[in-house]
Amino acid sequence: MSFFTEIEALLYAVSRIFLVPVMLLIAAALAYALVVLGMFAVEAWQRRRGMYRSTLFALVQQATIQKQNAPRVNHAVMASDDLELWIMKRLEWLRIVSRTAPMLGLIATMIPMGPALLALGNNDGSSVGKNMVAAFSSVILALLAASICFFILTVRRRWLLQDLRRLERQNAGQQGKN
Repeated sequence: MSFFTEIEALLYAVSRIFLVPVMLLIAAALAYALVVLGMFAVEAWQRRRGMYRSTLFALVQQATIQKQNAPRVNHAVMASDDLELWIMKRLEWLRIVSRTAPMLGLIATMIPMGPALLALGNNDGSSVGKNMVAAFSSVILALLAASICFFILTVRRRWLLQDLRRLERQNAGQQGKN
């Protein structure tokens, strides 16, 4: 056995170790996407009926109450930059899942492809099918999770920026009265 063949065997063995953790991460991403989809549907329903209480407004209201209770502390209620940072933090996991799930799907597709190709060379159709099912199921679920998260990320970003704009307009109106 040559040195190159040993390196190939070692790389193959190491890559197989990552198949189970990658599949677990894909399952976690899909579970997260489904939970967030349910929360998104509830929020959309509440917004449509006019019953939604924006968490951004609640955050600013809480900061205002804290400032009123501690008047000697010199801090602004909440700057627009702070609110934008809060928005980015709120959307962070959606963004991470929507970007990493396709990569995990590709990894989970490529790892079983090696054994499938070897089985194809040996005319072992059942082994080819078994490996291909694992490969394509993983990528389909990963892309589904990414698609759900990306859709929610896009709409929720717009909602939060609309809330921020409405809050800025309210603050500008109140400052104009003072």
